[in-house]
Amino acid sequence: DEELLKHIQATIVHLQGDYEKLNSVTGSLLDDHHQKQKDIEALFQSLERLEKEKVDKEDLLLGIDVKADKSALASKVNRTQFDASMERLNEMIQEMLSRVTGQEQGWHQLQQQLSEELGSKLDRLELGPFRQQLEERWRSALEKIKEKEPGTKADDAAGIKKQLLTHFHCMSCDRPLNMLVPG
Repeated sequence: DEELLKHIQATIVHLQGDYEKLNSVTGSLLDDHHQKQKDIEALFQSLERLEKEKVDKEDLLLGIDVKADKSALASKVNRTQFDASMERLNEMIQEMLSRVTGQEQGWHQLQQQLSEELGSKLDRLELGPFRQQLEERWRSALEKIKEKEPGTKADDAAGIKKQLLTHFHCMSCDRPLNMLVPG
C-alpha cells in the first residue's frame, strides 16, 4: 500500500503540475480571447464608421474627373498675372469712359450751339412777311428807276459807245484774261 500511496502522491503532484500548466494556458487563452474580442469590437466600430463616411463610387469618379491634372494646371493664370491684367483692363475702361464723357460734353456743346443758331434764324412764319417786304421795296426801287430814266428809248440810239469785254483764258496756265473785242 505504501507504494501505491507514493504512486498516487506522485500522480497527484504530477496532476497538480499539469493542473497549474492547464491553468496558466487557460489564463493565457482567456487573455487572448479578451484581446481578440476587443480587436473584433474595434473592427466593427471601424466598419460602422466606414459605412457612414464611405465615398460613393460615382462621387469618387466625379471627383477624379474634376481633379486638375498637371497640363490643365499649367494652362491656368496665376493670381498676380490675373490681378495685373484686371487692373490694366480697369484702367482701359476708365480711359474709355473719360473719352466717352469728353465726347458727350462735346456733343452737348455742339447741340447747344446749334440750338442757339437755330433760335436766331427766321422761321417759316416770319419768312412770308419778310419776303413781302423785300418784294415791295424791289417794286418801289424799280418804279423810282423808271421815273428817273430819260424818255429816250433804246431803238432811237444810233449806236453805243461802250467797249465790250469778253472773257478768255490763257491756253498754258488757264488764268482768266480780259480782252477787248475788235471793231
